Amino acid sequence: MILGIIPARYASTRFPGKPLADIGGKSMIQRVYEQVKKSKLIADVIVATDNQQIMNHVTQFGGRVRMTKESHASGTDRCYEALTLQKAQFDYVINIQGDEPFIQPEQIDLLAGLLDGNTEIATLVKKIEDAEQLFNANVVKAVVASNGEALYFSRSTVPHIRNTAETEWLNKHTFYKHIGMYAYRTDVLKKLTALPVSPLEKAESLEQLRWLENGFRIKVAETKTETIGIDTPEDLQRAVANL
Repeated sequence: MILGIIPARYASTRFPGKPLADIGGKSMIQRVYEQVKKSKLIADVIVATDNQQIMNHVTQFGGRVRMTKESHASGTDRCYEALTLQKAQFDYVINIQGDEPFIQPEQIDLLAGLLDGNTEIATLVKKIEDAEQLFNANVVKAVVASNGEALYFSRSTVPHIRNTAETEWLNKHTFYKHIGMYAYRTDVLKKLTALPVSPLEKAESLEQLRWLENGFRIKVAETKTETIGIDTPEDLQRAVANL
């Protein structure tokens, strides 16, 4: 069985209270929850929060929610605590970002389709179509091996196309951006939360590099669907305008 967990912190540096932000009459967290509930392959969905206001709100719209510690450094750590609070036994956890109100259930099912018991960790990538994304350090790039496993993630543009003008890079190679939704086998999730911060993770501020650096394998599936993450109030304004 697969458990979907949506980590939802109230204290965001760039956008405090983000999960409760209104998007066309519904909160961001409610929109994420309802999209995840449409997945055909997830057995249950819960919100994992550290805030009583968010907990009350999720309960009010009929969602399932668990209170977790404020001290968690990442959504992965929050997911593991939420998992330990469940009575049922699950084989995998899918961590769905609480700031992706337009995530598609087909994307969740695409990721879930990789979870065959052997897969340790899985995630999604999407082909990069324009140069703005390609050279934007806020867009995380993924390098994928021929066996469908991640080789590396970086804020830099990787690979570097030698002896070619940057304007031609998209014509010379297929680049992928990382979609930050993770699936973890539950025994692996426990191990991940015990790992210390790694040098590569510290350098790029990407927790998945800690996992690679410690020998864990990340299976990758390619989605064709563009995602719209909301990191700032300006992102929210654009999202509302596009409804």
